[in-house]
Amino acid sequence: MTFKLTITTLFLSSMAWMGASAVEPVTLKLWENGAPGVTADKEGDAPNLIVTRIDSETPTAGIVILPGGGYGGHAMDHEGHQIADWFKSMGVASAICDYRLRGKGNAGKGYGHPVPMQDAQRAIQTMRAGAKRWNIDPDRIGVIGFSAGGHLCSTVSTQFHEADPDAVDPIDRFSSLPNFSILCYPVITMDPSFTHAGSRRNLLGQDPDPQLALSLSNETRVTPQTPPTFLFHTIEDKAVPVANSLRYFDACIERGVAAELHVFPAGRHGLGLAADTPGASQWPRLCENWLRGLGIVTQP
Repeated sequence: MTFKLTITTLFLSSMAWMGASAVEPVTLKLWENGAPGVTADKEGDAPNLIVTRIDSETPTAGIVILPGGGYGGHAMDHEGHQIADWFKSMGVASAICDYRLRGKGNAGKGYGHPVPMQDAQRAIQTMRAGAKRWNIDPDRIGVIGFSAGGHLCSTVSTQFHEADPDAVDPIDRFSSLPNFSILCYPVITMDPSFTHAGSRRNLLGQDPDPQLALSLSNETRVTPQTPPTFLFHTIEDKAVPVANSLRYFDACIERGVAAELHVFPAGRHGLGLAADTPGASQWPRLCENWLRGLGIVTQP
């Protein structure tokens, strides 16, 4: 019991800044006592959360942001910081997660599955664990992902940790299941016929076990517990075929998961907010309307 109390006290102390009135982004270590499976101390070995709080009299919604990059890098500007600013404009707190991946860290060897999934799950749990101090409603915490980050988003939406009230680690006392999910031109499948080959290789290696690949083909993992989902894609996307979003949307409908899909005719891969792309530039407004319909965004 003493050990549990000590861990909890350290956790709460490390989160003390959350009661401050400042809303400027603050960077926190995702794993306060060191990430699991790390044997080196290189760039990419210590994932972070870049947190933007909202100065509000009432609890706000929150979202974990997972930038894309083919599981080999992070598109931190247009799929990270710009997205945090967009959510801030809607009164939603955010945490950008620079999850571990291939190509960085661990003496250059990098990280494949299950490490990115562990980091993304931890990010959701951390936001929920700190809800009171972040002034966040723990029942309005979602996740958004782009490209390979969209694959990770769909992974944590279909594979999650249940809350363990007796866990020594206070963060493990909270569920990692998001309350809503936003998938932007996502990689969904590991099926070679319509996956993104680079993402598959970085996540699973050159010649993965077929059962492992199937387990991360997330169109096969949707269940009634999968959270309400918004998807957008473009037909012109040559890097990640639109079939990825179509298959996931179909799986949601088949299993009774509330879902909304928007497919636009024009637009390259990696659009971010797509401000200069006719048609696709509508997706942020459509997504905001969807979030308002769910009661996630509540400010006027």
